[in-house]
Amino acid sequence: MAAAAAVAICRPSSFCLSFSSHRRHPSSAAALSLSRRWRKAAGGCRAALAEDLGRRSSPSEDRSRDQEALLPNEAAAAAAAPTEATAAEAAAAEYDWREEWYPLYLTAEMPDDAPLGLTVFHKQLVVYRDGGGVIRCYEDRCPHRLAKLSEGQLVDGRLECLYHGWQFEGDGRCVKIPQLPEGAKIPRAACAKTYEVRDSQGVLWVWMSEKNPPEEEKLPWFEHYARPGFRDLSTIHELPYDHSILLENLMDPAHVPISHDRTDWTARREDAQPLVFSVSERSPRGFAGSWHRHRSPAFVNQLRFSAPCVLQNNLEFVDKNGVKQYFSALFLCRPTGQGKSMLIVRFGNSTNSLLVKLMPKWFLHQNAGKVFEQDMGFLSSQNEVLMREKKPTGELYLNLRSSDVWVAEYRRWMDSAGAGMPYYFGHRTLSLPEQPAVVEQAAAGMVAAAAAAAPAKGGVGTIHAPNLVNRYFRHVVHCKSCRKLLGRLEVWRRAMVALAMVAVAAAVVAAAREWKGILLGLAGASLAVAYACSAVVSLMTTNFVRTHRRL
Repeated sequence: MAAAAAVAICRPSSFCLSFSSHRRHPSSAAALSLSRRWRKAAGGCRAALAEDLGRRSSPSEDRSRDQEALLPNEAAAAAAAPTEATAAEAAAAEYDWREEWYPLYLTAEMPDDAPLGLTVFHKQLVVYRDGGGVIRCYEDRCPHRLAKLSEGQLVDGRLECLYHGWQFEGDGRCVKIPQLPEGAKIPRAACAKTYEVRDSQGVLWVWMSEKNPPEEEKLPWFEHYARPGFRDLSTIHELPYDHSILLENLMDPAHVPISHDRTDWTARREDAQPLVFSVSERSPRGFAGSWHRHRSPAFVNQLRFSAPCVLQNNLEFVDKNGVKQYFSALFLCRPTGQGKSMLIVRFGNSTNSLLVKLMPKWFLHQNAGKVFEQDMGFLSSQNEVLMREKKPTGELYLNLRSSDVWVAEYRRWMDSAGAGMPYYFGHRTLSLPEQPAVVEQAAAGMVAAAAAAAPAKGGVGTIHAPNLVNRYFRHVVHCKSCRKLLGRLEVWRRAMVALAMVAVAAAVVAAAREWKGILLGLAGASLAVAYACSAVVSLMTTNFVRTHRRL
């Protein structure tokens, strides 16, 4: 993503092209120097570079150079293989976003004692565990007056709407209406609209169709995660940009050395290099292929995108002991509305280094959050540009052969399947949302400032202003282990501050110098522990601000 953005900055504008084709030849060295500086400052167009080299590129040379570096546009690709392209588009024209399974949540993170509100595109859902521990899913609205059922509570295994107390059984039947006269029957229409859900390999999936039963063969299954001894680190993150931009970013390995330089101990900007791609499969359900770094041809990654929103990148190799090892990065990207998405990410492998085994789980979670934060500014602004420009990506992106093959493949798949989506941005076509996004009211002014500064849970005004720039709202609210750690850290911090105050007071009244020293030492150690607790709390709850590295 970063590589594509950097190239786009140098893309020659129509003004630059017009200037280079109608310029006058300078009559002096000063004029020549001024002309060169002006053209370089205006964007480094090809004509200025050619003149610096002492010659002018011909149109055929320019086209040849572009063809060598850039991916062909959609029209050229279709012309090269018209039969294949037409067949694929005709098959995918039947695509319907409702006839699909969507990843809702990690099953282990499902709350046991409360309903949970989630969305798929514009459809609002509520999931909960009934009295038997079975996970149920309804449309997130009470049939009475459309109140959100996710704002309700669980009573004896039933979901109760807190507006008027209507209660619903697991199958959606309303079994209690407090306002009905004694002996009156509950209306048959007073039932919640239900959706089918499945728990598969630790992930909760929902079937969104309102007219057809679930197609079990479409439910994703991931071979590596079923292998004995295969371990994974799974986390959930809410992100402030569209799921298509999220997927596009995740299938862009070229940006990793730049954007995530030394974040995960493997990415280094000096490793940025050309990539080699090979597309092995295209279908109405997605595409697949392999890729490797130019300087590491032995490590070949296998990438697969599967409709509607599943991306996996797998690597297999034989270690020095002759044992085959498996690594997998699995990304489940649920669309949660215009300009929003939820990501379930699973990094799995068949072996772990001692360093990784010793690291606390919360630290790995926060490091994963940092990785997504590093991309957040780029991708949010990209989302804004697409909505503002109202053009397909083929007219806006400058895709390179050596970095952007998967990005182009994904947007071209969008061209063929987009007609079956609520909205989409393809490579050469698009369909804008029929209605603008609904923006809920949030706190402003002093309340918003206090919410951004204070710890997110329990801070002033924070319950009114969930903020996806804040790591707490992006990850911690969806992670039981991180929430528990946050609570314990707050308890420890308060206890250590109280202990330090008691130790200082005791040191003041102590008669012996030795005891004074011991008590003051205890106070200092207690404050150090309190500071460490505060630092971790801050890491898990404060807003992200990018700090640029000076090279």
